[in-house]
Amino acid sequence: MRRALPSLLVLIAVLSLPALAASGAAAAQEAGHPVASVAAGHGDGHGGHLGEELSLLWVLPFAGILLSIAVLPLAAPHFWHGHYPKVSFAWAAVLAVPFLLMFGHEAWHAIVHIYLIDYIPFIILLWGLFTVAGGIVVRGSLRGTPGMNTLLLLIGTLMASWVGTTGAAMVMIRPVLRANAERKNKVHVIVFFIFLVANIGGSLTPLGDPPLFLGFLHGVPFFWTTSAMFLPMLLAAGTLLVVFYVIDLVFYRREGGLPEHEGETVRFQIAGWHNFFFLGGIVGAVLMSGIWESGAFTVLGTELRYADVLRDLLIVLMGALSLRTTRVALRRENEFGWGPIAEVAYLFAGIFMTIVPALEILKAGEHGALAGLIRTVEHPWQYFWITGGLSSFLDNAPTYLTFFNLQLGRFFPGMPEAEAVHALIADYHTYLLAVAAGAVFMGANTYIGNAPNFMVKSIAEEAGIAMPSFFGYILKWSLPVLVPVFVLVTLVFFLG
Repeated sequence: MRRALPSLLVLIAVLSLPALAASGAAAAQEAGHPVASVAAGHGDGHGGHLGEELSLLWVLPFAGILLSIAVLPLAAPHFWHGHYPKVSFAWAAVLAVPFLLMFGHEAWHAIVHIYLIDYIPFIILLWGLFTVAGGIVVRGSLRGTPGMNTLLLLIGTLMASWVGTTGAAMVMIRPVLRANAERKNKVHVIVFFIFLVANIGGSLTPLGDPPLFLGFLHGVPFFWTTSAMFLPMLLAAGTLLVVFYVIDLVFYRREGGLPEHEGETVRFQIAGWHNFFFLGGIVGAVLMSGIWESGAFTVLGTELRYADVLRDLLIVLMGALSLRTTRVALRRENEFGWGPIAEVAYLFAGIFMTIVPALEILKAGEHGALAGLIRTVEHPWQYFWITGGLSSFLDNAPTYLTFFNLQLGRFFPGMPEAEAVHALIADYHTYLLAVAAGAVFMGANTYIGNAPNFMVKSIAEEAGIAMPSFFGYILKWSLPVLVPVFVLVTLVFFLG
């Protein structure tokens, strides 16, 4: 198993080669033209210019890769499971070739930016959390009764705001799977796990979800998030837990309960507990990268912050130490394998390439192809739904940042950002809350809405659970379950 670490790191390096090659060409054409990091909240070197030139036709490859993820596993499962990396690469090439030919160095910089600043740190963070959490074994005779399942989801939901949605999901998914090993119907358990642990649970602190962390970097007080988001999260999570309990109880009774437990009862215990120190190290590294105002350096035409590079190195170190210090038997007991992280790495390599035009258009704001839509956003409920709707399919961090900045510009034009943020909280509290809640809550609407969603799906499928397809997840679960909850949140907090 330890031999798999170099292989996975090679995989990450290979996936980044197109971006590195692109940045080399860009640097040759325009030496010294840096692209700043939006991921760290420091703006984008393009200033929205590229996004102003793009039509919505450039989003078609992104739609194509999403359709492939949705349709091919059902229509051609054998082909998909054997060739999904090639499908991802093909859609990436369909976008990259004409994009580069038509827009030259601007396209090069946009691609380099998303791979070096967004994709590679994204995969490193997922890999680190996946690796460390894979060494934590929760033992005990946990049985998937409706009460126990609801308790496990509640624990994961409460954890998510303090160790991040990805961290909580990776720690809790395997205990949930083991508890429900004897259940006949368990798809709904994983779906609600994605709703609660992988998304809505991360609402209470900037550590919980990337858009909230961006807000923190731009001056939103750490505990404003806790106080402002508490009641919306309580309503959304509480409603979903009640709905889950009812659904799970119906399935449980149809199944005739669980068979009598055979063998010795295993008391509750945590093995590999030292991995919680490594998990804390990852959380600390992420927090450090946002707080430390470090310098920066340019690599192949792209500006990288020392704090971000140090963060990624620390995360790799935490994962490597976890692999080194955790007994192989514990990972075997967890049924740990590299398949889920490899699938995420391959598919998101294509998604991150094809999403570039959509993000550039979004960053162009009222000067881009979505100008008409953005100009209609005036009321809190509109901010909630437009931010959430876009966050369901695009990266919720830049979506949050776009509408956050839109509010600052509309309400306090010309005011320094620090003063404007405090004024926004004082005078237009509900507007900022709507953007924050939309970005975090509605990441649960699709498998790609938030980082851990697809990972949880892959781990569940590796455990033998037939998860819904991309559209099946939306039609069977998101629309009938989540949308009514979000309508309720709208009526209570964002109307009137």
